[in-house]
Amino acid sequence: MTVGIVTGAARGMGAACAARVADMVDVLLLVDRNEASLSAQADNLAAARTRADVEPFVLDVKDAAGVTRLAARAAELGQLRAVAHAAGVSPTMADWREILTINLIGTALLVDALRPLASEGTAVVCFGSVAPLLALGPADVPADAVLDEPLATDFLEKILEAVPDVEDQGMAYTWSKRGVHRLVRREAVAFGQVGARICSVTPGIIDTPMGRQEAAARDTNDMLVQMAAIKREGLAEEVAAGAAFLLSDEASFISGIDLPVDGGVVAAIRSGGATLT
Repeated sequence: MTVGIVTGAARGMGAACAARVADMVDVLLLVDRNEASLSAQADNLAAARTRADVEPFVLDVKDAAGVTRLAARAAELGQLRAVAHAAGVSPTMADWREILTINLIGTALLVDALRPLASEGTAVVCFGSVAPLLALGPADVPADAVLDEPLATDFLEKILEAVPDVEDQGMAYTWSKRGVHRLVRREAVAFGQVGARICSVTPGIIDTPMGRQEAAARDTNDMLVQMAAIKREGLAEEVAAGAAFLLSDEASFISGIDLPVDGGVVAAIRSGGATLT
């Protein structure tokens, strides 16, 4: 049997990804730390009569032992086919340590645990963000060297030394997602050795509960929408469609790349064509 995993699956973009992956595999492990919301989402997918049998798996991705149990369960069920790792927190949801721990360390833990399960046809998509593409330059050698070792026991101390303003929640989020982009590029070679693939998808300003929480806290979201090539918020389903393509056999020669699903905001700003209306 083929197995899928979707993290952060209880709401927003994770839930939208789960609806797509549920028709790509035989068994879907639906992962989230919110047990009640996860159970409701599993019921919704069961009612939709998707291809996959859905199995809820309560997990906080920063829990290394829990991630190991998730990988073991996937191995028990069959061949790992598709993983959409959407779990994460935004700047208003946690302090800088928690943001880096969940978004980057948690991603590294998951990829590390699932890599041994990868085989011909396995595809993994991790979630990035436009934040590092807009706020950071192409290279920061000392910081990036630290960022590339997220499973080091002293990672948080080293990243604080390399990036003093990382204690700001927005900067912690930005650096955490830069780390995800870099992790995907590094892992592409290892996954490719067994015929597997790994990519990232980068949402722009998306209308989700998390996105609305961020919008209420700052005016950056509205400004980026105005500056984008497509001047509206995106939908969770549109991001899920991008992730589903990267997970599909149609993307069988695509690995190690980032797919922005951002309404063209990065292109507009980098090209100098962005304007405020």
